[in-house]
Amino acid sequence: MPGWSIAFVRGVDRLNYGVGRFAMYLLFVLMGILMWSTIAKAALTPSLWTLEMAQFAMVAYYILGGPYSMQMGSHVRMDLAYARWSDRQKALVDAFTVLALIFYLAIMIWGAWDSLVYSLGIKWTDPGLFGLSWPQVGRLERSPTAWRPYLWPIKAIMVFGFFLMLLQATAYLIRDIATLRGEKI
Repeated sequence: MPGWSIAFVRGVDRLNYGVGRFAMYLLFVLMGILMWSTIAKAALTPSLWTLEMAQFAMVAYYILGGPYSMQMGSHVRMDLAYARWSDRQKALVDAFTVLALIFYLAIMIWGAWDSLVYSLGIKWTDPGLFGLSWPQVGRLERSPTAWRPYLWPIKAIMVFGFFLMLLQATAYLIRDIATLRGEKI
C-alpha cells in the first residue's frame, strides 16, 4: 500500500482514539447533570436546563464515541456465517458494506451541515460584483423550550462526529483493500 494510505489510516485511528477517549468522560458529565436534576427536584427547585443539557451531553457522547466504537470493533455484527469466513472473504464483504456506510454518512453529513447552516442563520446574498455571493449571518436558531439554548453547538458536534465516522469508514475501506491485496496495515 502507498505510504500516504498507511499514514492516513494511522492518523485517523489516532484522532478517533483521542476523541473517543474524551467522549467516554461525557458519560460522567451526563451523570452529573442528572444528579443535579434529581437533587434540585428533591429540594423543590427544579432546573429548566437539566433535561435538555442531558440530551445534548448524550448526543455528544453517542456521536463522538461512534468512530471510536467502530475502531475498537464494538459495533454489533451478525456472526452467523461471518466468523467462519477467511480474512479475505471478510475483507471483501466489509469493503462492500463500508461503501454503503460511506454513502449513508455522506448523506448524513450533508443533512447535518445544512441543519448547522440553518441554525447559524447563514444566508447567501444575491450575486453581486463579479457574480460572487457572500454569507450573511442572521438570527441564531434557539430551542423552543423554556430554557431556549442555542442549537448550533450541538449541530456542529454532529457534523464533526459524522465527519470522524466518515474518516474511520474510509480507513476501514483502505484496510480491507490492503487485506484483499495480501498486505497488512
